[in-house]
Amino acid sequence: MNSSSDTGFNPAFNIATIRQVFNEAVEKVRMPTPMRLRDLIRQIRAARTAAEERAVINKECADIRTSFRDEDNVWRCRNIAKLLYIHMLGYPAHFGQLECLKLIASPRFTDKRIGYLGAMLLLDERQDVHLLITNCLKNDLNSCTQFVVGLALCTLGAIASPEMARDLATEVERLMKSPNTYIRKKAALCAYRIVLKVPELMEIFLPATRSMLSEKNHGVLITGVTLITEMCERSIDTLQHFKKVVPNLVRILKNLILAGYSPEHDVSGVSDPFLQVKILRLLKILGKKDPEASETMNDVLAQVATTTETNKNVGNTILYETVLSIMDIKSESGLRVLAINILGRFLLNTDKNIRYVALNTLLKTIHLDMTAVQRHRTTIIECLRQDPDVSIRRRALELSIALINSHNVLTMTKELLAFLETSEPEFKAQCSSSIVLAAEKFAPNTRWHLDTLIKVLVAAGNYVRDDVVSSTIQLVSESGAQHGGYMASKLWVELEKDTSDKQPLIQVSTWTIGEFGDMLLQQSDEHAVTVNEEDILRVYHKLMWSPQNNIITKQYTLNSLMKLSTRIKVNVDKIHEMVASFTTHMHTDLQQRGIEYNQLFNRYDPMREGLLERMPAMESNRTQQSQWNETIENIPSPNDLLVTDVTNTETTSDSNALLVLLEGSNGDTELISNQNPSIMPTMTTDTQDLLDLLGGLDLNNQPMQPLNNLPSEISSTNGLIDTTNHIFDTLSLAEAPIVSTTKVKSPGTVTAYDQNNLLITLLVERDQMNIDSNTVNMTAYNSGTFTINEFLFQAAVPKTFQLQMLPPSSNVIEPGSSLTQLMRVSNVSKSQLRMRIRLSYTANGVSIQDQTEVNNFPTPPDTFGTSTLDLWSENQ
Repeated sequence: MNSSSDTGFNPAFNIATIRQVFNEAVEKVRMPTPMRLRDLIRQIRAARTAAEERAVINKECADIRTSFRDEDNVWRCRNIAKLLYIHMLGYPAHFGQLECLKLIASPRFTDKRIGYLGAMLLLDERQDVHLLITNCLKNDLNSCTQFVVGLALCTLGAIASPEMARDLATEVERLMKSPNTYIRKKAALCAYRIVLKVPELMEIFLPATRSMLSEKNHGVLITGVTLITEMCERSIDTLQHFKKVVPNLVRILKNLILAGYSPEHDVSGVSDPFLQVKILRLLKILGKKDPEASETMNDVLAQVATTTETNKNVGNTILYETVLSIMDIKSESGLRVLAINILGRFLLNTDKNIRYVALNTLLKTIHLDMTAVQRHRTTIIECLRQDPDVSIRRRALELSIALINSHNVLTMTKELLAFLETSEPEFKAQCSSSIVLAAEKFAPNTRWHLDTLIKVLVAAGNYVRDDVVSSTIQLVSESGAQHGGYMASKLWVELEKDTSDKQPLIQVSTWTIGEFGDMLLQQSDEHAVTVNEEDILRVYHKLMWSPQNNIITKQYTLNSLMKLSTRIKVNVDKIHEMVASFTTHMHTDLQQRGIEYNQLFNRYDPMREGLLERMPAMESNRTQQSQWNETIENIPSPNDLLVTDVTNTETTSDSNALLVLLEGSNGDTELISNQNPSIMPTMTTDTQDLLDLLGGLDLNNQPMQPLNNLPSEISSTNGLIDTTNHIFDTLSLAEAPIVSTTKVKSPGTVTAYDQNNLLITLLVERDQMNIDSNTVNMTAYNSGTFTINEFLFQAAVPKTFQLQMLPPSSNVIEPGSSLTQLMRVSNVSKSQLRMRIRLSYTANGVSIQDQTEVNNFPTPPDTFGTSTLDLWSENQ
């Protein structure tokens, strides 16, 4: 009755199964079970030295390699898990990449999970194995299990290469329309990665992305907003497309603000702050330079700014993003004041990170509403003086300097000087230079300006930058006899004190006393100090032979002592003796000065009085462009191309600004010899690189002509004609002839450059008194939010023109401000002006270099205007 067919018993099948189970058991007994992950972690943590740790890991890696050789290894999942932990410790684990692919191909979910995790950690788009995973991903994206699909989407979103993105973009777009919210959320994040890698694929995601804004699930909604934000930042067309959804975003944000308590989305009493921040960031992008969109979101931004609590960090985060949005869009003035007041409240927060963020944001937005920021000046000064955090004090210093204007310059300078006296050395250089620049710009009178510079020199000591020394000397020179005696007496009082740690102060003091020593020796109620010749020589002797003074300071002192030989009458022999002692000095420069000055006392004594007379007032870099126009009319320019890069009045022996501008490869090539005008400069193969900047401006490659008719007073350093030094040394506002020039404005302004928030325009003007001369006024405007530093403008013209560039008004452009630079162009040939310009500057810590050519200048007759057309006709 009970036959084998009735019971389904199959002896052959059961025997085979028993044999397989027996063989597997024997194999497991033969091969020891690999160490578990928790045991490996315990051993690594128990290692006392790095060598012990390496020994444990090397042994385990060897065991894992041995285990990988077995194709039917049942412990592959455990080994990959251990290998990932070893990888996170910083040890090489690349040999497990192929094993990850085997786990991904496994039908078991636990194997797939470890395999995909290993792929995300061990693979990147530069690996060849990366291409083998595409087929597995495509299969899993079509899986009927949502968790397998989620694993594939997460992996694709982490390691997608451009090729993989192109192959699987349609699959991702299909999953973005899935009815499963879990899959839609991950598909949107995967699409974000695809847009990053291949921006041209964003068009296929537009319909599915826009439909996500109607989702009620916050997870899907936040991923959709994130994807839209990335698309709008990468494409202007997409930005215009999504401007239509601004009302939808405003409605979602308003619902979040008015929503009651929701346990699922509540974070410290705020409803889903993550989604609010994402929406605010997207609104900022959509409302920028769009009055209509900005007006739509003004009300909700005001509502967020007034209703969000500041007791918790989540509320401060939302307020910070609200402030950024208000400042970027075309918001109302009252709303901007509200935003700046929020930042002012941040300054009173006990959290140092919030204070730093507030200072940093105020610094970026100060150009938008200076008056509103000025209301928080007291709080900013408190951060500067009392905050223990160095980074906060640095930002407060930058903001305090930016707040200085003509109305508060006295108060702010007093506060900055107090900070300078007690600040750390790392602040002294920046603070001292900033005070000097502010005083130069907003000083109410010359006497206050001079007193401020002295206080800076005393407070900053050796941390004063060279620009402060040169600015102070230049101001004293400009003030002349009116304030020379006053400055000499004030500096003499400081010079008598211990000045070993104040080298810049010694340099300024000795220069001033050398120029105005006769006034110092005169008894005057204004000076309020009694000085005799013996006191001066005693202090100078100490300064010149002090081992604590550097060589530059001794050079200043020696030059000053030599000038004093013509200002005093009794102790001239003593000065001669002190100067002669330097003829055997160990330092070459001081020895040379001593020998030359000693010759002035011996062989050329009758000339000493005239050579060492008081210097004329130095020409100032601050001189207005109109004053430059009046003083440079008679400065001769070379007959050939002259390209000048005026950034500093000093040129060192190893510098050649012309070769730097034109990328010459041979910095020692001599362009002209000033000693022997008859020697013609030769063009070598290396100097052909000088025409790199001029490529395309000249059709005929003629050899460079000699620079003739140059005055002998123009100095030459390494062949570079330094016309800048000539201007500064030979001209002064007091002595320069005033040449009346009537400017005729050109009909329009040429836009030469408009990129990276930098706009450069060139305005061409014409002198009626010189029909062959043009004046080109360059204006550079910073429309961005970051300060442009180290700005350098260089220009070159064809050989038929002559170009002379004057110093720029500054090399720093604050947000919303501009700088100017004047150029003079001689156009004897009456041809169309063409110019090639090169720019280099630093913005937000990024160095930028660019080059362009300007060919749309007005034609010569149009340049003049109607009042000079007759002159043009007569000249023709």
